[in-house]
Amino acid sequence: MTNPLAPRAAGTRRGELPTPPSGWPIGSYPTYAEAQRAVDYLSDQEFSVEDVTIVGVNLMQVERVLGRLSWAKVIGGGIVSGAWLGVFFGLLLGIVTGGFLAPLLVGIVGGIVFGLISTTIPYAATRGTRDFASTMQLVAGRYDVLCDPKTAEKARDMLARLAI
Repeated sequence: MTNPLAPRAAGTRRGELPTPPSGWPIGSYPTYAEAQRAVDYLSDQEFSVEDVTIVGVNLMQVERVLGRLSWAKVIGGGIVSGAWLGVFFGLLLGIVTGGFLAPLLVGIVGGIVFGLISTTIPYAATRGTRDFASTMQLVAGRYDVLCDPKTAEKARDMLARLAI
């Protein structure tokens, strides 16, 4: 995972195109969690993890189908999500104006209207060609851990002691 608040990696500049990772392979793992555990182990052993990179190999875009969509589910989802948004804005408006009941009701009604519009129009636009809900993920077939050549042998020896 990347941290958007962390400083940029050495040698990278804003607008610079990404480059392929470099280094010698010190481990290959079927899941990201196992690769992360290996790097964490190196870190726990006081190894310079700045020289290590986790690389996802054989990337796949996976769409997991959650269920069938119907007009009832779309409208119900729009009402519920809109009402929650309306509660939030109604409470904010109530804090600013001093009253709570009227702003809360206005927020809920407005949220429901907004929720219905924002869910039914896109669903109607599909005209039945996408009657299911899903999530998208980018996953790798395996995760290789690479290391700078000058310290790769030491890292490989350390990971050999870790039983993953």
